[in-house]
Amino acid sequence: MRRALAIVALLPLLNIPAAHADEPADRQQAFAAAAKEFQVPASVLLGVSYLESRWDANTGRPSSDAGFGPMHLTDAAAYTGSNHHEEGEEDPRGDDSRPLPPREEAPPAPAEIPESLRTMEKAAELTGETHEKLRTDPAANIRGGAALLASYQKALGAPLSDDPAQWYGAVARYSGAEEKEAAQFFADEVYTTIKQGAERTTDDGQQVRLTGVPGLGAIKEWLDKLGLKPPRRDGVECPSTISCEWIPAKQAELPNGNYGNFDTSNRPFNQKVDYIIIHDMEGYWRPSIDLLLNPARAASWHYSLRSNDGHIAQHIKTKDVGWQAGNWYVNAKSIGLEHEGFLAERGSWYTEAMYRTSAKLVRYLALRHGVPLDRAHILGHDNVPGTLPTTVRGMHEDPGPFWDWDRYFKLLGAPFHPFGGPNAGSVMIKPDFATNKPYFYGCDRKQPELDCPPTSAATVWLRKEPRPDGPLVDDIGKRGAGRSIYSVYDHSARAVTGQRYAVADRQGEWTAIWYLGQKAWFHNPASAPTAIPSMGLVVTPKKGLATVPVYGRAYPEQEAYPADIPYQPITPLMYTFSAGEKYSFGGARFGEYYRAVTIDPSTHKVVRGKTLYYQIQFGHRVMFVKASDVTLSWA
Repeated sequence: MRRALAIVALLPLLNIPAAHADEPADRQQAFAAAAKEFQVPASVLLGVSYLESRWDANTGRPSSDAGFGPMHLTDAAAYTGSNHHEEGEEDPRGDDSRPLPPREEAPPAPAEIPESLRTMEKAAELTGETHEKLRTDPAANIRGGAALLASYQKALGAPLSDDPAQWYGAVARYSGAEEKEAAQFFADEVYTTIKQGAERTTDDGQQVRLTGVPGLGAIKEWLDKLGLKPPRRDGVECPSTISCEWIPAKQAELPNGNYGNFDTSNRPFNQKVDYIIIHDMEGYWRPSIDLLLNPARAASWHYSLRSNDGHIAQHIKTKDVGWQAGNWYVNAKSIGLEHEGFLAERGSWYTEAMYRTSAKLVRYLALRHGVPLDRAHILGHDNVPGTLPTTVRGMHEDPGPFWDWDRYFKLLGAPFHPFGGPNAGSVMIKPDFATNKPYFYGCDRKQPELDCPPTSAATVWLRKEPRPDGPLVDDIGKRGAGRSIYSVYDHSARAVTGQRYAVADRQGEWTAIWYLGQKAWFHNPASAPTAIPSMGLVVTPKKGLATVPVYGRAYPEQEAYPADIPYQPITPLMYTFSAGEKYSFGGARFGEYYRAVTIDPSTHKVVRGKTLYYQIQFGHRVMFVKASDVTLSWA
């Protein structure tokens, strides 16, 4: 503390801004001042911050791994051990032919908090700032990050050089990764960002620019001095350009004929993978992975992605079926990715580093399994339908409105483009993520009744009438008639970026789409459109049919089942698809049911039917109709 105060006294004499005494209001100036004070190249400081937060302040709220502010300073006091598979009514397996037994009590959070979750403590020691100021004051937070980088550089015995190439080891350590590959990936992405440059407006309106440094090198020998461990790979299914390790989920027999926590299969030879499901954990990396090591927890997924550095752990081979999406039909035909974070934290968990590795992994998996890169096949957990009327209400809502689908698909190399003219019969939801800040409440878990701070979101509200104060449309399965709310956890009346809908009507600056059997209006002014033309195939009931059933799974007809496999009823959901309505077509497939009710894979069988189903974007979630009930057309 005395050293920090002495530095403050000398700053005016050295002509260095006293950032912690009189913080620069301008974010760009704050980076420049902190870089000068701690002798860190400004490009390195900006590059690290971009990978952690894209320079956002997050209004003092914690981001990934309990991290705060532009430099993602972590505070162990904010650390918890929850996970969304421990909460709510959803059965992650989603197979009513084999209901899961009651869950055991959740394991406790780890007793020892790793150093990567205590960087705020070190930053406070180095700068003399309080934890509160490091959390809430962006300029102080940037000072803390600069001080950490300088301390890591010194600990390596590396020079406080003006040359960014000398800082590779310190940047790698800043990732907090324990695995050499993860630290290297983070550092490589930082240096790629520095070479290419970046510019954006932050969440609190600050314009920040990193001027590119083409041809920048990196002295990677410094990485070896960190003494990090190599990850266990064991044939992980990941592209070679990302950090990925093998942490296998445990499968074991349990009392009373039960078993956990995934099913051995042989995809794609017995069943094609049609979907990749994007989740957030509603929890932290290590406690979430610990669930997979206990087969009695009855939940599993294929990959986990760590927020602060984008590191990936694979837990189940993609040939096998995870218990992840709450719908057995979707589980049997999908790969699940769990991203560390909380949907109500307003996107602060979804770091640039994690977006990048996630997109690289999904593109790799999609190419390998022939999954189309569109929003009919790359689904959020919140887009997966309930299997029966009784399961609709309990389905999960992650990754939520603050997942930036537009940016994600750009990283996938499949950006959303308009197709058709201004009067096209279908539209794709696509608000400008940076400026689209719809109202929500419920972001504060301790005070869920409070309004959320204005935050960039990928979603639009849907109303019964074309006016700003019009009542929200209904999702009778999720909440019942007249009960849609503005909660960040309720998507009953929301459409999200990348989803295609058939146009039902237009009136001035408002567009109506068909949504869950009703006209749903959203504000779509020509000066700031929230949707783009997206002509394509749509389905409508065949002539003479007043309504057609809508399903949450595409199971075979009864005649397809052999005598030793019980018939799984094709039960319609509670929604009404009426004559005259149209819904966008998302693919055709014949009915399938994967029978797996024991741990022994030799007893598993795939039942294939002759009933052809069409997937449709019926509401916020995809659903299915029988092809024999509807007509395909172009709109």
